[in-house]
Amino acid sequence: MPACPEPAQASQNPPAPHISVLSLSVPVAMGYVPLGMVFGFLFVQAGAPWWLALTASILVFAGASQFMMVPMLAAGLPLATIALATLVVNLRHVFYGLSLLDKLPAKPWARWYLVFALTDETYSVLTTLPAGTSTRQMVTVALLNQGWWVLGTLLGAVIGAQAQIGLAGLDFALAALFAVLAVEQWRSADSAAPLWVALASYAVAWAVMPQQALLIAIALSVLAGLFWPAATEKKEAS
Repeated sequence: MPACPEPAQASQNPPAPHISVLSLSVPVAMGYVPLGMVFGFLFVQAGAPWWLALTASILVFAGASQFMMVPMLAAGLPLATIALATLVVNLRHVFYGLSLLDKLPAKPWARWYLVFALTDETYSVLTTLPAGTSTRQMVTVALLNQGWWVLGTLLGAVIGAQAQIGLAGLDFALAALFAVLAVEQWRSADSAAPLWVALASYAVAWAVMPQQALLIAIALSVLAGLFWPAATEKKEAS
């Protein structure tokens, strides 16, 4: 008697959802291109060659740390000091990475690149991707986001510095970008509680220690997140 054919594997593994990674990355481009131009412009004005600004955006890719590098390099500070300052500024990404462990792809090359390219904005986009998003789509989002920053750096370093373009006011693009990403996160979430927890955490942190408000607010939000899932599961079980 002939053996029954096994069910197709495709039925067990549903296809990845159809999403436009370019449309997800365009809002990030609205902030990264002008801010990258500001960085490239300031980096060249500090006396560094244009290609070094481009190299920093490719190999470092950490917006706040790259802006911090400009006065530190101009002052001639040692590399170890710059590296330590970069570590402190980017410490928040440790918490970001922990919350993305289940979402990161299993392939080593893709996993490590996403760890490297995990900026605030990329984290926000990745956390809104639907379940079943392919490794290719996740990596493409991160690559596009870094590409916008590199493009902005190149424009600012080569064109902006030569033409002396006025860049005043472009720093507000980052605040506007964060506002857009926060709204998208709010709309995609089932509850507005994370938003209110973040606002309350920052208010408390600002009242206690204004100079370290961001770091304290992140720590308070993480502590709230550790207890929030347990409370939700208990409520559903009852």
